[in-house]
Amino acid sequence: MQSQDVAPRPTPHSADPVVDVEQAEAALVEHYPRLVRLAYLVLPPSLGRNRRVVTAHALTQRALPRGRTPAPVIPAQSTGRDGDPGYAFVRLRVLRTALEAGLPLKRAAWPRRTQLPPLLPQVWGLRLFPRSGGADELALDQRLSALSGPARAAYVLRGLEQLPDHEVCRVLTAAGCADPDAALQEAGDVPEQYALLDSPEFDPCSLQARPTDLMRRRQHAKAALAAAAALAVCGALLGLPGDGWAPDGAAAPVYAKNPAAEAALDPAKLARVAPTAWQVSARTDFSVWPARGDLTGDRALLRRALAVWARPGESVRVSATPGTPSGGPSGPPQLLYAGTVDSAHVVILYDGLRIVRYAEPKDGTKGGAALDFARVDDAGRAEASALVLGRADGNVRYLTAPWVTKAAERDLLKPGAGATDLAITDGVTAPLANSSAQNGSCTSWNVLQLTDATGTRLATDLGELVPARLTTGRPGATHEVGGADGLRTWAPYACSLAALRSAGVREVNTWEYARQPLPDASGSADWVCTRAETWRGGGTRVLAQFHTPGGQYGAIAAKAENVPACGAKDPQVLAGVLWKAEKGSWYLLAAGSRGTASISTTGGVRASARGGLLAARARQGVRAELKGTTDDGRSISGLG
Repeated sequence: MQSQDVAPRPTPHSADPVVDVEQAEAALVEHYPRLVRLAYLVLPPSLGRNRRVVTAHALTQRALPRGRTPAPVIPAQSTGRDGDPGYAFVRLRVLRTALEAGLPLKRAAWPRRTQLPPLLPQVWGLRLFPRSGGADELALDQRLSALSGPARAAYVLRGLEQLPDHEVCRVLTAAGCADPDAALQEAGDVPEQYALLDSPEFDPCSLQARPTDLMRRRQHAKAALAAAAALAVCGALLGLPGDGWAPDGAAAPVYAKNPAAEAALDPAKLARVAPTAWQVSARTDFSVWPARGDLTGDRALLRRALAVWARPGESVRVSATPGTPSGGPSGPPQLLYAGTVDSAHVVILYDGLRIVRYAEPKDGTKGGAALDFARVDDAGRAEASALVLGRADGNVRYLTAPWVTKAAERDLLKPGAGATDLAITDGVTAPLANSSAQNGSCTSWNVLQLTDATGTRLATDLGELVPARLTTGRPGATHEVGGADGLRTWAPYACSLAALRSAGVREVNTWEYARQPLPDASGSADWVCTRAETWRGGGTRVLAQFHTPGGQYGAIAAKAENVPACGAKDPQVLAGVLWKAEKGSWYLLAAGSRGTASISTTGGVRASARGGLLAARARQGVRAELKGTTDDGRSISGLG
C-alpha cells in the first residue's frame, strides 16, 4: 500500500487563468451531486458511512473561494467538465480537502480543519447513509477501502470523471499528491468496474436514515443542561415505548415526530385497489392487486405492521433478498393482503419497488414477529402471478394474482404424472409440499402451476417471497414450461434448483444445448445449461449439466456466476466432464453449443476436435482446461 502523505499545495503562478466566485458557485450548484459523490468515494471508509456522507457534503459546500476576488485556476484544470473552468476549480478543491481529511492525525501538529468532524451540515440523532447496492458494489467498496487516499482518488478520476492517466496525474499533483504515478499504479490493481461508481451505493445525495445509538446519545446529552432538558421533554411527551403488541407491537420506540413518516404509517392512508382494476389497467403487475384477506379492516394489525416496517425492534426477525433495501416506506404503501394464515396474522404490502411481508403469532405472544423484504421492480404479468403467503409444517401457501383462474401442484421429477388441482379461496391456495425445505436426498420437487387467460406457467419456491419463474428454450427465445416437451426437459435437472435458494432469483431457464454420442456406444448424453437471473440483474448463476441415458438426475459438470454465457447476450456455452464407461475406461467429454467450431484441451489432457463435441481418453482425477472457438472466430473458455 502506498503512503497516504499529501505534498504541500503548489502555489499558482500569477499568469494562471482565474475563476470568479459566481462562476465557481454556478458550477458547484449544477454539479453538486457529482462533486459530493467524488468526495464520498475519496474519503477513507474508516470514517464510517454516516460521517463520510456528512463530511462529503461539508467539504463540497466549503469548496467555494473565500471572498469576492477571482481565484487562480491550476493550468491542469483549465478543461474541466464540459470545458467549465468553474467546475474544474471546485473539483480540485473538493479533491484536495478529501485527501487531507484522510491523513492520520499527528501528536506534534494541530489537526487540519478537514480532519475534524464537520459542524455543519449535521443531523442530530440520525445516521445517514446511501442506499444499499448489490454484492458487486460491496466488493468494490471493500477493494477501494484497502487503497491509499491518492490511489482511491486516481481510481475515481479514471472511472467517474473519465480522465486519461496523464490528466489524472496532473490533477493529483495539483491537489497535493506527492507521488501520482504510484497512486495510479496502486489503483490499477483494482478491477475496472467503473460503471459501479454511478450506483446508489455511492450516492450520498440519496440517503436512508436510522437512529444513532440511543443509550449513548442519552448519556452524552446529560452533560449539557439544555440537552438534558430537551431530552426530558421529548422523553416525557414523545418517547414512551410501547409494551408487548400495543399499539406498535414489536416496533422500536419513537424518539421524534416526523409528519411525513407518520403519514406513511397511518393505516387509513394505505392504498387499496378495486377488485376489477387489473381488467382495465394498462399494467399487469402487483400495482393492480386488490387488498384481500379477513383482516383488511383490522387497523391495529395494520398499524403494527407499518410501525415494525419503519422501526423493527430487536426481537423482530428481518430478512431481505440480496440487493433489496430494507428501509422504511417513503410514503403510504399499497395493501395486498391482511389475514390469518395457519397460526399467524400476515400482512403483505407493496411500495412500487418491494414486497414486504409482516407476520406475528395469532395468539399474540411476544418475540415472534417477522419482517421479510423482496425486490420486485419491473415485474411483469408472469412474475407477478403469485407470492409466498406462509410456510408451515413442510408446506407452503401462495397468494395468487386476481387474473389467475386455476392453480395446481406438479412434481417436476415426474413429467408424466399430471398435476393435482389446488383450491383457491380469496386468492389463497391450499397448501402444497415445500420442496425447497427438504434436506438430504431429492425424491420430489413440487412446483406451482398457474393458469390464466394467456396460458399455463410454472413457478417454484426457493425460500423467498416471490417464487421463481421456470422457463425453457434457447436464450432469446424462451417460453413457459407448459407442454410435455418442457416438462421432460426439466425433469432430470429439477433437484439442481436447490443450489439456487435464497439468491434473489427471478427466473430460471434450462435448455439442451448439445447431444453427444458416448464413446462406449451406450447411447447419447444430453448437455443442458441452466441459468438463473436475479431481480437485481447481477449475481446470475449458470450451471452446465450432463445427463446420461437411463440416469434419473443430471450431474452438474460446471458452474459460474456473473457471466454472460448461456444468456440472451451470449448464448454460447462450453463445458466438460470426466466420465467413466461401463467397462471402466475414463474419458474427458466436452460439448459446446451451436456455433462452436472447435474445442481443445490443455493440462492433464491434451486433445482437440473440430465442431462442438470432444471425447478423449483420460485418467481418473485428471484436470484439464477447455478452450473453444466459434464459427465467427471468437475464443471462448469452458464454464467454471
